[in-house]
Amino acid sequence: MNARWWRAGVALALTLPGATPAAAHLMNSGFGPFYDGLAHPLLSPEDLLPAIAIALLAGLRGARAGRLALATLPLAWLAGMVAGWTMGLPPLPPRFNAMLTVAVGALVASDQRLPLAAVTALTAALGALHGYANGYDLAGASGALLGMLGIASSLFAVVSLLAGQAAVVQAEWARLAVRISGSWIAAIGMLMFGWSFRT
Repeated sequence: MNARWWRAGVALALTLPGATPAAAHLMNSGFGPFYDGLAHPLLSPEDLLPAIAIALLAGLRGARAGRLALATLPLAWLAGMVAGWTMGLPPLPPRFNAMLTVAVGALVASDQRLPLAAVTALTAALGALHGYANGYDLAGASGALLGMLGIASSLFAVVSLLAGQAAVVQAEWARLAVRISGSWIAAIGMLMFGWSFRT
């Protein structure tokens, strides 16, 4: 038994110097940085949930708010990513983004009649904050710019599908289903907030 452990230790010691650095932020799909970025929001609940929440909030406010969110969120996220990638200052703690997710989910759940300017400003702030954290994590990664374009494209698709569907909802039961989705997003955001204190 000891000889087996010794051989395993020697094999591990010989392979470690050849290990490549890990890419901590983007999933490596093997299709390249753009597609890794495209998949990132769909595989990261901390990014997907607030994007879903803001799309539903804008959609509940009507087609015009949905179109503004469709333009604002990917562009603000992209601008935030570029800022985080170039500035190198650490982003806000994850618990702040979790609380923002809770707040937007609660706004969807309560069906708040926010003015168009408020929805657009909230969309821009959310996109910039989450984008900054993504850009900071991408600093030093190969193909970071293509990854950023992939993330922005993925967000465009998410917002266009969800905001468009929420905007055309007329039946009261369907609006209620959207609001229930917001309450679930707020609840998951609270879990994410608690999880952020695990260290």
